[in-house]
Amino acid sequence: MSQYDLTNRVVVITGAANGIGAACARRLYAAGMNLVLVDLAAESLRAVASDLRPERVLIAQGSVTDRTRLGEIVEQARAKFGRIDVVFANAGIACEPPRTLRTISEDTFERIIEVDLLGVWRTIRACLPSIIESQGYILSTASVYAFVNGVANIPYAASKAGVEMMMRGLRVELVRTGASAGVLLPGWVRTRIADSALGKHPIAGALVRLAYPFFLRKPIEPEQIAEAVLKGVRHRSRRLVAPRRWAAVSLLRGPVGHISDCLLERNEKFQSLLGALESEADAHL
Repeated sequence: MSQYDLTNRVVVITGAANGIGAACARRLYAAGMNLVLVDLAAESLRAVASDLRPERVLIAQGSVTDRTRLGEIVEQARAKFGRIDVVFANAGIACEPPRTLRTISEDTFERIIEVDLLGVWRTIRACLPSIIESQGYILSTASVYAFVNGVANIPYAASKAGVEMMMRGLRVELVRTGASAGVLLPGWVRTRIADSALGKHPIAGALVRLAYPFFLRKPIEPEQIAEAVLKGVRHRSRRLVAPRRWAAVSLLRGPVGHISDCLLERNEKFQSLLGALESEADAHL
């Protein structure tokens, strides 16, 4: 496929105030794109845009759970730039602190699904007519949790698996329109959403160390994801796995998943840590 020219194209980025979203905003801007930055954290959005030319940036405070507000943002973007060419549906949250399915609150579980899965759906739904009109591209952030065991992070993992399937289906549905879609599957990235797994929460960090070899759990910086996203948008890629060391796990997810599930079920230390996590949760009820 020939490269998709990004110069003066317009990209909507949700979850743009920090982490992957902010890094991608800066990288896509440097590549010549105009930005529509969407997040609830207005001050952080302004910080991201502080060094950028205002005529090339629209700051849009809003939540991906609010379909009406997303529609307004689309209209604001079209009023300022005349079009929308790319959507990066990136907003997401995780359970903090980590909890098992038995101990997570109903509100927390449903809030994660609301943001991480339904928020992607609402973002796409609001932007889809504009993307079809411009024969553009939609990229959504899933995670390696779309295909690894979601223990102690079940609503997040279930949402990311749903996002991956949504984008697979959407890509096929868009073929006749000239538009396209893809999915981003990051491993651990140094962002707030990964803090617990990277050691901020001792039990969660220990669970990750037991479940994954070092070369897989080694985190990368958001800027490395931004480079992968830039390449993916230019080629309107079907799937982006970053870092690449996770690609083999994704391709072999059937047998790898079966083996890892069995090992986690039988690992007494892992099961003991899950018990400690549940005791911690019970103590805070």
